[in-house]
Amino acid sequence: MEETLQIIAFIVFSVLTLGAGVMVVASHNLFHSGLFLLGSLFGVSGLFVLLVAPFLAAIQVLVYMGAIGILLIFAVMLTRGMMRIEQIYNTQQIGAAIAAVLIFGALILTLSPLVDEVGISGTEDLNADFTTVDEAPDVNYETVGAIGNVIADRNGFVLPFEVASILLTAAMIGAIVVAREDEA
Repeated sequence: MEETLQIIAFIVFSVLTLGAGVMVVASHNLFHSGLFLLGSLFGVSGLFVLLVAPFLAAIQVLVYMGAIGILLIFAVMLTRGMMRIEQIYNTQQIGAAIAAVLIFGALILTLSPLVDEVGISGTEDLNADFTTVDEAPDVNYETVGAIGNVIADRNGFVLPFEVASILLTAAMIGAIVVAREDEA
């Protein structure tokens, strides 16, 4: 029963990630594209949870969804009035679709020799070289603590992290000031 729920969750998060990713490219409105990007990033964080990577899932939600996604949405909302355009449209759909198809083809060409090398020819040999769920190794949570210590330690990356947060805050305040002065 547990494996069935995991498979259902995987399918839901995969469809959410891929569907929202396609809508990022297909949407004409940049604001809607930003919202679809947030949905796609949420799907990726759900996949990290299924992979038993809670630290990566939290970073995905906090950094990508919380900071970068919101920053993109605010940038679109604040620059719309400065440009005196009622609607901002994405006009590069055809080029993006061609690039996506080319990248997908390159991935298939790159990965297909690896599949032949491993010797996966049919479904009967699919799990031959892999461990089962009962034999899976335990997750070492000490590495997550070590990453947290490196980020939050004085000798680690706390200073660059704080400088980046101050820079993003200053950029947001500057954008709001420029947008308000333009309206007056």
